[in-house]
Amino acid sequence: MKSNHPLALVTGASSGIGAEIAVELAKRGHDLILTGRDAARLEGVSQRVCSAGGACEILVLDMGTPEAAVTTLSKFLGDRPLEVLVNNAGFGLSGPLSEAKETELASMIGLNVLALTLLTRAVVPGMLSRGNGRILNVASTASFQPIPSMAVYGATKAYVLSFSEALAEELSGSEVTVTALCPGPTATSFAERASVADSSMFRHAMTAEAVAKIGLRALFKGRRVQVAGAGNALMAFSVRFSPRTLTAKVARWMMHRP
Repeated sequence: MKSNHPLALVTGASSGIGAEIAVELAKRGHDLILTGRDAARLEGVSQRVCSAGGACEILVLDMGTPEAAVTTLSKFLGDRPLEVLVNNAGFGLSGPLSEAKETELASMIGLNVLALTLLTRAVVPGMLSRGNGRILNVASTASFQPIPSMAVYGATKAYVLSFSEALAEELSGSEVTVTALCPGPTATSFAERASVADSSMFRHAMTAEAVAKIGLRALFKGRRVQVAGAGNALMAFSVRFSPRTLTAKVARWMMHRP
């Protein structure tokens, strides 16, 4: 891929929010590197990116093995300057912790936390040396309160939010920014994989395209935290003034399946 356009990397780009972010970045004049596990879906997103005006490369990669994945990605990037990193790859699980499979929990923590951290660590030095870079970490409104029945998922997203805010402060004074995007319920395959598609909170889900546009506006404005949607933002703000036990009970009620 030879171009003078700025380069962006999006993980978990085969569908949902990641795919829409990739297309929106192409519309903003970026070339894309897309990663994901599904080659056919990545190819479909690549065609959309090209139609939107961006050159595109795909790398079929399982980020569930973080150290190996980051090494592979680093070699793939080589010395090409990366302007935008979007850490979108991740998934959720629902159900009581006592019934969860240890291997699935370890995989979720590895992808949602370790892969995001190691990939960010890999690209920040280059961004600092070039004096330019933007990082978008996809967290969740689950970052703001405990989520019974999705306890580990919520905890991984709380990590993403905390990590992003701390790193943003570390990098303040440089030209490298970090933004945590916190979507609420979104109409993607996430809900089905997490077995929460029929829960109360997904009755009024946002579209992935709307979330992507909100996230990128925040990214290029240099905002540290962006909640997608006015209702979700109100919820995230209100929990700051509520007892944690109460917010946990409310979250448990919202997870209720009719």
